[in-house]
Amino acid sequence: MEKRRRSRTLSLLLERSRSRQRSDGEFWALRNVSFTVQQGETVGLIGRNGSGKSTLLRVIAGIYPPDEGEVIVRGGVSTLFSLGTGFNAELSGRDNIYLNGVMMGLTKRQIDGIIGSIIEFAELGDFIDMPVRTFSTGMRSRLGFAIAMNVDKEIVLIDEIMGAGDAAFREKAEVEMNRIMGEKTVILVSHAMPTIERFCTRVIWLNRGVMAAVGEPKEVVEQYLAESKVKKRPAWEEE
Repeated sequence: MEKRRRSRTLSLLLERSRSRQRSDGEFWALRNVSFTVQQGETVGLIGRNGSGKSTLLRVIAGIYPPDEGEVIVRGGVSTLFSLGTGFNAELSGRDNIYLNGVMMGLTKRQIDGIIGSIIEFAELGDFIDMPVRTFSTGMRSRLGFAIAMNVDKEIVLIDEIMGAGDAAFREKAEVEMNRIMGEKTVILVSHAMPTIERFCTRVIWLNRGVMAAVGEPKEVVEQYLAESKVKKRPAWEEE
């Protein structure tokens, strides 16, 4: 994997990465995946469970090295993965802010400068100094989202977080997403098609580790739903 910081564009060419089962016993999670994300784009990743979406985000983040091909990331990366990822359950919320900040390449001084904003956004009150294992799912999601949004990185990777938490948190998260659209480069994984259509400028549909389609959000979402044999969107998705 090669990382450069001359601009804020992400390019990815993976001939094969990780593991998806083949006739010879090998298992590859991603095959022949190739795309470029321009600065300021919000790109959605959709597909059924096990299609390779989360693996792809982790390859981009540098957590998983590709077995073949390359990823070129130009800019700093902030990650917001599935709830609990990156948190030490025995540490307090405050300590986990420092832990996550360091993992994202920040110095203690830099974290000191943003921790107040993170705590204010997360709205955890006195719980910020309690062990994360005592947090509810919604509290963890608020803390994770607050960290990701306040870390000053050019690229934000979000995995299945927009639908977490209560209605008030989701509204707050949407306001924050609207704020960073065009300002940051975002790659968003979600099973909520209205969220994908609302925020994304382009959508990639992964099917069994392969790019099945890429293009305008509404068009790709309709293809995906048709292939998934969803005859009609649930009423709650139309609201």
